[in-house]
Amino acid sequence: MVNLLHILMSVSLISLQVRPWILRRPALGLYDRLMVELRAEDPASFVNFLRMPPEMFDELRERLTPRLEVLHHTRETLAPGLKLAVALRHFATRHSYSAMKFSWRMPHNTISVIVREVCAAIQAEYMDELLPCPTTPQEWLQVADLYHRRWNFPHVLGAVDGKHVAIRCPANSGTQYYNYNGFYSILLFALVDGDYKFLWADVSGDGAASDAQVYNDSELKRRIEDGSIGFPDPAPIPNDDRNMPYFLIGDDAFGLKSTMMKPYSRRNLTQEERIYNYRLSWARRVVENAFAILAQRFAIFVRMQHKPDTAREITKTCLLLHNLMHL
Repeated sequence: MVNLLHILMSVSLISLQVRPWILRRPALGLYDRLMVELRAEDPASFVNFLRMPPEMFDELRERLTPRLEVLHHTRETLAPGLKLAVALRHFATRHSYSAMKFSWRMPHNTISVIVREVCAAIQAEYMDELLPCPTTPQEWLQVADLYHRRWNFPHVLGAVDGKHVAIRCPANSGTQYYNYNGFYSILLFALVDGDYKFLWADVSGDGAASDAQVYNDSELKRRIEDGSIGFPDPAPIPNDDRNMPYFLIGDDAFGLKSTMMKPYSRRNLTQEERIYNYRLSWARRVVENAFAILAQRFAIFVRMQHKPDTAREITKTCLLLHNLMHL
């Protein structure tokens, strides 16, 4: 009897602490009202709202439900779909948690926890499925064939480049996150195929690091050099009988190797070298376009008001969502 009385008093105290406008979430919140209206009346606006169609949202919700069905720290059970929608809206708009709390009718600290929960759930559910780096010659040959057909450059196994993701200045970090462009960032370094899909990514770099530094320290380079990544054996390119290695393509920041092609220096170029530079630039811009598509789809890449660790988790999650939309 004493225990029951204690429980009832605790529940009553929690209810008194919750502000009335939060308690009206089921009747007036975005998830239960606006999203239902958009789904039924204006699917295009639903896509604009969450950056994905209703069918894809439903698939995500269904697959993530077992991972998101946990009792929240506020002792309130939040629907997995609500959690997913809150996180996706944050990625799509970069609205602060304090700004989102009124429209979603939940405390800003609850939103903070939800975003991290959703990031962890998406990565656990989709990482191996949506960001698998090829490991066999047959898989790499499919990448090379796509590059050749779409971008007219044979033997390319992907384009590499880095993108500085702007973040707020971390406390007591000095110049660790301050990049040469004059803002604080983490470095997203990625390998992209000919269809703007990410094959491999590294978000461990700080803003002060360069693309070449991250690549030289990466598992990707180590596996390429020790042969464990499964690159195909050299073979002739079209209209030639000499064996040519398969390779990645990058910009001037990278060292020239048999597994990494880069442009010729721009000084005193021959006509053949100019043509080569043009065609390599045409093929290499795929990775830059992939970054642009990512930033256009998820406005949070304009500037993340997060600490580096959270920014890295959000970046990895958005890469998976990007690849999901390119299936």
